[in-house]
Amino acid sequence: MSHVTHKKETRMNSRYSQALMFSAALLLLGAPAQADVFVSSEKDNAILQMDADGKVIRSLPVCLRPRHMAWAQGGKQIMMACGDSNQIGVLDLASGKLIDSIPTGESPEIFALSQDSKTAYVSIEDGSQLAAYDVAGKKPLFSVKTGAEPEGVLATADGKTVFVTSEVANAVYKVDVAARKTVAQVKTGMRPRRFAITPDASELWVTNELGSSVSIIDTASMKIKQTLSFTVTGMRASDITPVGMLISSDGKTVWVALGRANHVAEVDVATRTVRGLALVGKRAWGLALSTDGARLYVANGQSDDMTIIDTSNRKALKTVPVGREPHSILTN
Repeated sequence: MSHVTHKKETRMNSRYSQALMFSAALLLLGAPAQADVFVSSEKDNAILQMDADGKVIRSLPVCLRPRHMAWAQGGKQIMMACGDSNQIGVLDLASGKLIDSIPTGESPEIFALSQDSKTAYVSIEDGSQLAAYDVAGKKPLFSVKTGAEPEGVLATADGKTVFVTSEVANAVYKVDVAARKTVAQVKTGMRPRRFAITPDASELWVTNELGSSVSIIDTASMKIKQTLSFTVTGMRASDITPVGMLISSDGKTVWVALGRANHVAEVDVATRTVRGLALVGKRAWGLALSTDGARLYVANGQSDDMTIIDTSNRKALKTVPVGREPHSILTN
């Protein structure tokens, strides 16, 4: 071996060692770039940080019963509804610690942030209300009464409107943010839960857990345009309980988690037809898509795991454990 070659290999080995040390340091610091998937675990009071293939990076202790999550501070923080802490918690990803909280009413479950992230709109289940909070000031701004057990919340991109469901009233309420009051109400199927809105904001899709269906609402008239019913071979209608739902960035596809039916439905938005079903774990609820839309991540609340779906063929790539009673998933 020549002296030149030896020196070259020594430099390469040195750079390789430095890269390993740098990677290890990032893992210790919990750099958010190392993770693609975050899962809230209601019974573990934690958020699990994983890579895109479902490999666990770390478990982050947070508040009591973390549920719905949302990005904050440009992806540097995660905000979460803390069902048994009665607050919106703020998790800093660099330190891996809960650094702040916003007190709420009892049992918050779902929330939505305004486009500028200055206001949090929270469904307060035990108070039968939608409450708005000043994020920076950590104080309530206003509240609007809803039917019993409000859950799904969606704030429009223009900042003018917030929609909220009521599981007991079987209704969706349209709240005018400026007027701070309900301006429209529409009846849906039984026990409406979550929302998805088309990119042009013309249609609001709502899952009806006890109706085995999705209601499609025209946002201009606040009238039901169509109701899509789901069937799964070998399943009774009462076992098909849609909850989680999301729409692809191009607005062409809606994915619906069918709850106790242990499947996720892929729906063509234009034709209103089900393209097919993906078999997942027990009681599929929370959903998230990878940034490129190639993978669908499904939280299975009763089997304590997450299924990763290849969206090109609706086939499960793998199912991985994610703690007790996973609720929601975020991808960066």
